[in-house]
Amino acid sequence: MRASRVWQAALGLGIGLWVVLLVAAPGVLFPVGRFICHQRPERSFFITGHQMAVCARCTGLYVGAALAAPFGLAAAAALAGRRNRRVLLAAALPTLITWTLEFAGIAAFSNIVRFGCALPLGFAASWLVLTAVKEEDGPNAMMA
Repeated sequence: MRASRVWQAALGLGIGLWVVLLVAAPGVLFPVGRFICHQRPERSFFITGHQMAVCARCTGLYVGAALAAPFGLAAAAALAGRRNRRVLLAAALPTLITWTLEFAGIAAFSNIVRFGCALPLGFAASWLVLTAVKEEDGPNAMMA
């Protein structure tokens, strides 16, 4: 197995494991979550009375990424650079629009809407990264 396939599989499994841990152990991961999320209670889901380690929007990003992992692992090839940017921009639009409207005080969205709008961005980002890792010779080649 090529090194890039090993890195790709490890990354895909890591994404899935992170989501499982977010759901299975929300209280345990809460201290870690503060480094990556604002953790506002009113913008977070609760599981068995414990606030999740990340907000609903971040949860949507991670769940979207986990859902994309099997597709990224199975994809034949990555998209061309310009097309990557278009796909990522299109996937980011729901999050960008809802975040902007909330930040401007024009609208308030439920946690379910925040979650759902972040799913496409997490999915697209994960799929693009996993297919890029597949075409490279591991993570160091991506940085070159």
